[in-house]
Parts: sequence; structure tokens; C-alpha cells
Amino acid sequence: MNDYIERIQEVYPELNIEDVYLNDIGQNNDVFIINNSLVFRFPKYNKGIVNLKEETKILEHISGTTSIPIPCPKYQSFELLEPGKVFTGYERIEGDPFWNEHLVKVDKVDSIKLAKQLVTFLIEMHSITKEKLHSDLELIDHNPYEEMKELFYNIQNKLFPFINEKAQKDIIYSFESFLNNEEHLKTTLIHGDFGASNILWNPNNCEISGIIDFGSTRIGDPAYDFAGILSSYGENFFNKCIDLYPNGSEIAKRVKFYKSTFALQEALHGLINNDTRAFENGIKEYH
Repeated sequence: MNDYIERIQEVYPELNIEDVYLNDIGQNNDVFIINNSLVFRFPKYNKGIVNLKEETKILEHISGTTSIPIPCPKYQSFELLEPGKVFTGYERIEGDPFWNEHLVKVDKVDSIKLAKQLVTFLIEMHSITKEKLHSDLELIDHNPYEEMKELFYNIQNKLFPFINEKAQKDIIYSFESFLNNEEHLKTTLIHGDFGASNILWNPNNCEISGIIDFGSTRIGDPAYDFAGILSSYGENFFNKCIDLYPNGSEIAKRVKFYKSTFALQEALHGLINNDTRAFENGIKEYH
């Protein structure tokens, strides 16, 4: 931790740091809360540096376009592109992660209000096409089918030795069913990790107070963000959300497929990055 603090002080000597604590939720970044008011993120891996640089540009471009607060990277260091040197920092957004255990305790009226907030945010995000973003971003337009083909290949080659035979057959059937029904999709800007840990809420007024962690934000399939909702909050809340989204029923099938890949993606991430906890969390249901 001291190395990180020294790095921040090196770049921003005028910043008075009184207290610091580690928030270890981030899978790809070490996250620190400073003075209980600032969030600093340091990528753990080289790939994370590239992602953070792109994420920072995206946040700067979409700042002020969403109805829910998002991070605004006030502090930045990209001079030395190596883990431990690169960071961004922003004013902390007040709120707690909106876990499913909180959702189940709110009444029907409030759950509809929360669904409307989340869907409004996604409509705002998904209305941003590659063409609407400034050209200096140079975002790659990710073909969802190519992404899933690559994921399928890596799962078969890297994870199948750890997966039981029945689960292997189920995975093959699921991926082949998706890939054999390839259609032309309209891709947009997506959050890319739209799950409970990145959705903040204020329990006092029962409202979403912020959306964080845009590290997976890219041009992709809007259905992917709804897979995060389905995975985090279950079928009933997902149905409320998808009913509020224009032509939501058209993307529902893809949503369920994407959701089925999340644990495998976590296991793959853990295996590739030597993150034992992520690997075990992802692979446990496939042993």
C-alpha cells in the first residue's frame, strides 16, 4: 500500500492524504479509498493498463450524458505504463453496492422505480453508437459472435481438463446453439460488467446513486448488460427491466446465453492471471 501512496504523492504532491484503506472488491484493479472521499484504482496487470486508459477516455467523453452519476477521473497517471505506476482517481460516489439481498427487501413500487432507473441508464448508454464517440477513442467494434467463438475456444482448450464430462457437453450445446444462430446485431456502447457490485444505491430513499467500474466498457451487444442484471437479481427483476427496454423481448434469449458464460469467464480469468480465488469461484459448479 505504501508504494501506491508514494506514487500518488509523487504525481500529486499537493494532495493531502490523511487516511487510506484498501477496497479489495476489484478483480482487475487494486482499489483504495483516500480521505473517505476519493477512489484510486491501480491496474494489477499490463492488460489492465490498456483497459484503464481506454476506460478513462470513455468516461471523459460520456461525462454529463447519464442520469445516474458515474466516475469522473480527476486524477490520472499514464506516464509510466507499468503496474503500480498507472492510476486514476475520482470523487467517491456515495452509496452501497446494490446486492440482491437488498432488492428482496424493497416493496413492489420501489423495485419498479429501481428497475426504471437502471433501464433509463442503459438506454442512455446504448444510444451511444461508435459513430457518436469522438474518433480519437479508436474503439474496436466487438463482434459478439467472434468474441464468443474465441471464448468457446479458450474454455475448451484451457478449462475442459477441470470440467466434468456432462458439463462439457452442456457447454458445447449452449455455445453451438448460440453460434449457429448468428444474426446481424446493432452494437452500441455497453457497460460490460453491469452487476450488483458496480451498481450503488442509497437505501434511505431507495434510489440508485451511482454506476462504477467501466473497465469492461466497449462497443458490443446491449444484451450483455442485461445479463449482468439477470445474474445479480434473478428472473423476476430481470423481466421487469427487459419489459421497460425498447424491443426488450428480442434480446432476452441472448441475455440468458451470456449469463451462462459468466462463471466460466471468471474461471478463465483466474487461470490465466494466477488468481486462485477467481478460478475456484468460477469452476466450482463444473467439477
